[in-house]
Amino acid sequence: MTSMTDGPEDSRPANERREAAREKALQLRTTQQRKDRRNRVFVTGGIVVGVLAVVAVVAVIIVTAIRPSVPGPANMASDGVVIGSGLKVKQTPSLAADASPIASTPDPSGSVVSIRVYSDYLCALCGDFQRTNGEQLEPLIKNGAVTVELHPIAILTSHSAGTKYSLRAANAAACVANYAPDSFWAFNNALFVKQPEEGSAGLTDAQLKKRVADTGATSLSSIDSCIDDGTYKNWVTSASDRALTGPIPNSSVKQLTVAPLVLVNGKQYTGSLKSSDDFQAFVLQAQGDQYSSTPTPSPVPGKTSTPTPTVKK
Repeated sequence: MTSMTDGPEDSRPANERREAAREKALQLRTTQQRKDRRNRVFVTGGIVVGVLAVVAVVAVIIVTAIRPSVPGPANMASDGVVIGSGLKVKQTPSLAADASPIASTPDPSGSVVSIRVYSDYLCALCGDFQRTNGEQLEPLIKNGAVTVELHPIAILTSHSAGTKYSLRAANAAACVANYAPDSFWAFNNALFVKQPEEGSAGLTDAQLKKRVADTGATSLSSIDSCIDDGTYKNWVTSASDRALTGPIPNSSVKQLTVAPLVLVNGKQYTGSLKSSDDFQAFVLQAQGDQYSSTPTPSPVPGKTSTPTPTVKK
């Protein structure tokens, strides 16, 4: 009787059954060997991929670590240029390589409005803000009602058809700050006149030097060499990284996430970049808030009060 669980009894001769068993065992062994080889390939491949990933990360760290450190430009100790009365730049020494920037000190009396602008020279919105408000701000800077601190950054370096225009333009601005600081305001404005479009090649180095010359800057040969050599490119990259990682000094802003970043007495402006009325209202509000939180200083005999910021129409 055939067992229901064991199945029908194999009626083949014993030698045939042994041969069939060996053949089956060989097939199973071959299949297992193939599976083992495939698994080893997967494991090895995974190890290789993992190693390559680690190598890539290490490479990035090494490249960042070996980026040559250079002293920063003079008059940019805060990573920006502070422009005050008469459009004169507040002079500061050049910081040593790897030195931490020194944040500028706002007016403690609250009578002078502090405006800080972080801009990329290829950034269309940055151009909108400067073209809308630059002319109106200029007389206020001249008469001491406001100070404007300009921070050139390079966050669109890869958006200029391979020419790295953002980086080159910010480097040129740093060269002007170092060699002809009192031309900085004019040069900053000049870079936003007929501003190159995002994605374009931007201005050539020769065109950048021409715009410097058009401002009437002195020390042109030194500035030209500085632009040609890219003297402050590594510094620009480091300053941009500091803005991107934050925190932003003298404000509650943790890090730069938009461009332009505009701060008035430490408060971020988020209004229209094409409305001088909106910006004027924000400046007046910020000034009022500052006055309300700052003790009124005792009058100084013979000293006139600082004019109230008013944007001309």
